[in-house]
Amino acid sequence: EVTMQVFLRARDSLRVRRWMNLRRISTISGIRAIDSTRELREWRRGLEAEGKTVGFVPTMGALHQGHVSLAQAANDECDEVIASIFVNPTQFAPGEDLDRYPRDLEGDISKLATVPKVSTVFHPPTDEIYPSDGVLYYVGLDSLENRLREGLSRPGHFRGVATVVSKLFNLVKPHKAYFGQKDGAQCIVIKRLVKELLFDTEIRVVPTMREPDGLAMSSRNLYLSPEERPFATTLYEALQIVQKSFAEGERRADSLLSAGIRHVEGVQAVKLLYLDLCCTETGRPYKTSEVLSRDATAMVSGAMQLGKTRLIDNLLL
Repeated sequence: EVTMQVFLRARDSLRVRRWMNLRRISTISGIRAIDSTRELREWRRGLEAEGKTVGFVPTMGALHQGHVSLAQAANDECDEVIASIFVNPTQFAPGEDLDRYPRDLEGDISKLATVPKVSTVFHPPTDEIYPSDGVLYYVGLDSLENRLREGLSRPGHFRGVATVVSKLFNLVKPHKAYFGQKDGAQCIVIKRLVKELLFDTEIRVVPTMREPDGLAMSSRNLYLSPEERPFATTLYEALQIVQKSFAEGERRADSLLSAGIRHVEGVQAVKLLYLDLCCTETGRPYKTSEVLSRDATAMVSGAMQLGKTRLIDNLLL
């Protein structure tokens, strides 16, 4: 559970940051910067009157080329693009990296400014998204969160994701919203959310952007020390082993996973948190005793700990 202490700390620190810094900014790098829901709604009503299609890229900031690729995909398909930058406290558990999560609003907006149709960035303080003293309502996920290994590994995480995305969709009312395949379990959650709550938004999933050595681009890669960085590709290498075995015809779940697990466990610098096979449509995990059908829609995903950094990745099979 996200404690009241975690929530209030995030709300108060961001409230101070808003009044000290952000309220003075109306444009950054030529992009409209909005920090209130009232201003955002006014902007959205104007676009509706013009009949423009709106693409939406929700982020937590600390942007990299992967985020820019989401904005570029929206740029290619929509008339106007808005991005959000909001470090959502309800998807962090106590003891996770909420306080140290990297924040660089001006740097982030300068990256988005390279995409022509990104006109607006919504960067609300916590009390604009969660106006009460505490979170009164969450979007529940029934059994989905516990079916996904990432959900089991981070209790409450996807409940927080579903809650904030619902709020953002209600505010932005996008025709299309763009998410990265790098967060594969999140994509399953968001697709289910849109279906169940009848959002009039098409979810577009963009392929994972990788560094030259294969490491999935992630804001948390900034945490890695030079000594840790060479080991950061270990998980990706394990996923590739599973993918190759699947392509060669292996369909037994235990055999698919075992070689990947051995690869990670053979690297002393890292700790494997999980390696999992699931259905990309429903999130249902494949049991280790299960034999996948030839037309199975499957994703192999994993998480590992490298020093103080938790890294996730996945590949479609």
